Amino acid sequence: MRNIAVFSGSAHPELAAEICTHLDVPLHPVRTQRFANDCLEVQLQANCREHDVFLIQPIVPPVQENLVELLLMLDAARGASAARTTVVMPHYAYARSDKKDAPRISIGGRLVADLMVTAGASRVLAMTLHSPQVHGFFSIPVDQLHALRELAGHFQHGDLSNTVVVSPDLGNAKPASAFARILGVPVAAGAKQRFTDDRVSVSAIIGDVQGRDIIVLDDEIAKGSTVVELIDRLREHHVRSIRIACTHGLFTDKAIERLGELDDVNEIVCTNTVPIPESKRHPKLQVLSVAPQLAEAIRRIHNGESVSALFHDT
Repeated sequence: MRNIAVFSGSAHPELAAEICTHLDVPLHPVRTQRFANDCLEVQLQANCREHDVFLIQPIVPPVQENLVELLLMLDAARGASAARTTVVMPHYAYARSDKKDAPRISIGGRLVADLMVTAGASRVLAMTLHSPQVHGFFSIPVDQLHALRELAGHFQHGDLSNTVVVSPDLGNAKPASAFARILGVPVAAGAKQRFTDDRVSVSAIIGDVQGRDIIVLDDEIAKGSTVVELIDRLREHHVRSIRIACTHGLFTDKAIERLGELDDVNEIVCTNTVPIPESKRHPKLQVLSVAPQLAEAIRRIHNGESVSALFHDT
């Protein structure tokens, strides 16, 4: 079996280090420098020749900087004669650009996927892509993980006898149903319409939530506009309590402060697919690690074992 070599970009080195701890392999250094003309140069500072190379880099803010760094890392690995290069991408920001819903707009999710392949990616390991069609944007194998079991494990310790899982929209209803199935509780969904990036309307709740304990499940929370609008509708049903769960806790534009200040929100739970600096920490926020799952998926890919077997019962 060929040797493994793991590198991390600058987007989330803490997660990369934790993954390597679980794999019991070293995290090799990467040197990134910026020239006077603002161009980046990347050097992988360990041998890659005929190695199974894994590049860990979530596409998170600053998105363009981290994307270009990843593309340069891919080019460096290819130029160093890597046998195979897998992009470990816990968060793919451009996945939200997945359709042409207005005239003359770009579909960034597909374009960026093509760029990664052109730069030298042989395979992608991602977590909770925004929509199913994004998987098909890649012309190389893609293994998509999800954090439903990590999130469910957090909530399973409490009393769930009066709990309902609520998806903010029908597009997220399938993952919400799987999450509710793990917890053994009913599921409901909001009827959402999006007008702009930060303006949405939730006109109704589909399902019985009257007087229930609610777990709102979303794939990603950025500005939090959808969740705030959903909570307004839930209040109309006199729900007893609200907890929020998501995989990607971006919490831009002081979203964590706005959500944390809501009296009826008891808890906010996310994973560490994206870095959460101390400035975004909040007493109501709980951050769960997905490093063990990513490490196990990397191990299976390296050993030629099934990754989908991790989710055969969800």
